[in-house]
Amino acid sequence: MQTRNKVLDDISKLMTNAMGVAQGAKDEAETAMKSMIDRWLADRDFVTREEFDAVRAMAQKAREENEALKARLDALEGDAKG
Repeated sequence: MQTRNKVLDDISKLMTNAMGVAQGAKDEAETAMKSMIDRWLADRDFVTREEFDAVRAMAQKAREENEALKARLDALEGDAKG
């Protein structure tokens, strides 16, 4: 009976070690894949979401300023004609 428990303990340790190796391989594969995708995206000149949102906010602000200036210009032109 003692031998059987030793064998089961050894198998259990082996399986635990194998799971650790598998987890390490999975983590390494994920890191390599993420790095490859990051390089691929960088080569395509894509922008990040943060960069896109910043440019969109700048465009919105410029549009609002343009509309305000147009309204002022229209008001000044109206005063000059009247």
